[in-house]
Amino acid sequence: MTMIAYPQSLANNLMAPPLEPWGTPEDIGCETLEGEVQLAGSFDLGSLETAVFGGQFSATRGTYRVTYGFHEHATLIEGEVTLTDEHSGESRTYGPGDSWIIAKGSQIIWHIHSARVRKSYLAVTNDL
Repeated sequence: MTMIAYPQSLANNLMAPPLEPWGTPEDIGCETLEGEVQLAGSFDLGSLETAVFGGQFSATRGTYRVTYGFHEHATLIEGEVTLTDEHSGESRTYGPGDSWIIAKGSQIIWHIHSARVRKSYLAVTNDL
């Protein structure tokens, strides 16, 4: 692998590679707060066992809480989500093309407004 592209056109492209079903937020150590959220994703670089990993992630409409076990940079490809930092109370709403950085240890509420969100992400597990 030398380069992988995640264009915004991926959102409505029926030929986009499917993501692997990951189950509910509880299946990855999170907590569902509202709705029947379903998750899916891919590891296109590394794995959960490596210090750096990345790929794509999607979640269906609903609300869940996650405590980040890694630092993350992500860009939303599809949908609309509001992320709320439970420590500071700060909330921001993101749409396609928007990016964020979340520090390891942050407790974030994901409120997914659209039928689905899809993001590309790069995660680093090392402490900074």
